[in-house]
Amino acid sequence: MIVKAHQALQRDRSTALDPAPTGRGRDRSAPEVSFIICTRNRVAVLDACIKSVQAACRAHAGFAAELVVVDNGSSDRTAERLASIAAASDIPFTPVCEPRPGLAAARNAGLRRARGRVLVFVDDDCAVHRDYLRDLERHYASGEQWLIRGGRVELGDARDLPFTIKRSWARERLTPDVHPGGFVLGCNMTMHRDVAARIGYFDERFGAGGPLRSAEDTDYLVRAMLLGIAVEYVPDMTIFHHHGRRDRKAIEKLHRDYSLG
Repeated sequence: MIVKAHQALQRDRSTALDPAPTGRGRDRSAPEVSFIICTRNRVAVLDACIKSVQAACRAHAGFAAELVVVDNGSSDRTAERLASIAAASDIPFTPVCEPRPGLAAARNAGLRRARGRVLVFVDDDCAVHRDYLRDLERHYASGEQWLIRGGRVELGDARDLPFTIKRSWARERLTPDVHPGGFVLGCNMTMHRDVAARIGYFDERFGAGGPLRSAEDTDYLVRAMLLGIAVEYVPDMTIFHHHGRRDRKAIEKLHRDYSLG
């Protein structure tokens, strides 16, 4: 069974997104960064997320960016709203439809359509800090690309309970003696597309809406480390998480889902 699982993973990698072309083969029109946002039935909060990314792109206009927004089978007016935003956006904007339920499936759909050299995953209930791209560019300016990097996650609303955030001021790298869950949060996770090409797609058994309900980001970090790819947290590259959980029952359900994953 282990051999079959390994063979299946190898097949997934062989069909993953292409690595970034180099030299004369590189598409000069391709953006430097792709923001990938996955959403399902959250049209009411999605606008704020998209507007924050667009504002960050305008604030750092010299760093070419695109938005790839994946509608994961919404039954509200998400599809119509995305079409309207795409028609009016001054930032390259690609709406994607992925009807199969599950955050991991949606992330994979975004990976297939993203064209950027650097990939940024942001959740639909988050807002990006205006200086996000400035911080991102500074961190990737070193030329080191074989790592997954995550940034600071603050509460977007003081009324929400302090969960699914990361406020550490220390820059650090994940080591084998530290549990990978929550070290870098999937709502604020970046990597060079060559890294994603090597790791492959997200495992669709994990993640919200999937059989295991969570941990698609943690599984990805584990797979990265097994390949010798570093995982780093930085205390900037900030996003604000408007998760909306304000009572004990909501947090208990979240913990059950995390435990299962």
